[in-house]
Amino acid sequence: MKIILEKRIRSSKLMTYASPVIAIGLTVVLGGIIFALAGYDPLEALYFYFIDPVITLWSLEEVVVKATPLILIGAGLAICFTANIWNIGAEGQLTMGALMGSFFPVMFSDWQSPSILILMLIFGALGGAAWAGIAAFLKNKFNVNEILTSLMLVYIAQYILDWFVRGPWRDPDGFNFPKSVDFEGWQLLPTYGDGRMHIGAIIAVVIVLALTIMMSKSMKGFEIRAIGNSRRASAFAGFSYKNMTWFCFLLSGALAGLAGIIEVAGPAGHLQPSISPGYGFTAIIVAFLGRLNPLGVLFAGILLAITYLGGDGAQMELGVSAKTAQVFQGMLLFLILACDTLIRYKIKIIRPQANQQEATL
Repeated sequence: MKIILEKRIRSSKLMTYASPVIAIGLTVVLGGIIFALAGYDPLEALYFYFIDPVITLWSLEEVVVKATPLILIGAGLAICFTANIWNIGAEGQLTMGALMGSFFPVMFSDWQSPSILILMLIFGALGGAAWAGIAAFLKNKFNVNEILTSLMLVYIAQYILDWFVRGPWRDPDGFNFPKSVDFEGWQLLPTYGDGRMHIGAIIAVVIVLALTIMMSKSMKGFEIRAIGNSRRASAFAGFSYKNMTWFCFLLSGALAGLAGIIEVAGPAGHLQPSISPGYGFTAIIVAFLGRLNPLGVLFAGILLAITYLGGDGAQMELGVSAKTAQVFQGMLLFLILACDTLIRYKIKIIRPQANQQEATL
């Protein structure tokens, strides 16, 4: 007996939009089973994961803070994946964006004017784009697999950041801790309310709307979809895959770099060896959960931000392992991909024919 996947003649539009909801529901059910097997009350644990982060104004503000980098990175990755270009190194691009954007407040710590914040955001985006451009160059020039190069560049970027904050950019008055000087005044993003919610959230929403318009109304959006659907057919229409590789990597890298400097100039307030808890990798889940649609990414980013905050709450209140949140995210990605596969393909079981014995004379 052999089990194969057979491509469906036509995919169900209803199931295409319902699959993220199904994946989320299955994740909750499986998560409850995991909590029960680990000896926790599953309902109480799920409450801390999904309900507690959204019942107070402070927690809602924290959800927005955590969702901002996920939305920025996820929107860029959604464009890449739509074109079948696989940028897996957004975490490294976030790191280099934070590093380059921090040049001005570190080197000119007394500079206080709106211009320094604007330069920080611009250079953060440029840093992420430049780092992503390395993978694009290797792909176009030598046909090197972009999944491997973009992923390996993550670790190089993290070592570069670590060297800077422990070496030339270490705060001389920081009691030998590996961090830069604290940013102050116009070197920080303006905040709203009494919490940490900052203007980066508005920037993320504006970019999502701009990308939504680009994908639905512009020729560039049509080109991205055409190349993603059929690289060979799009070549006959005059669309260049190499140019699209540059475009997607530079765009997604710039948004990841922007997320990095927003994270440093927002919640962190200085450079340190660890900038994000893995936003660049979680944003891959955000992109797929949002159906590779920038507007869908907006809501998916909020959901994944809730799991980050809920994981912290469950860890403090129940003593759940910090890795459990990553288990939730991993299950969610697996189930999304599984649902998407079953939408496009159906399972077919092939039974072997009975062996026929040849008659002998």
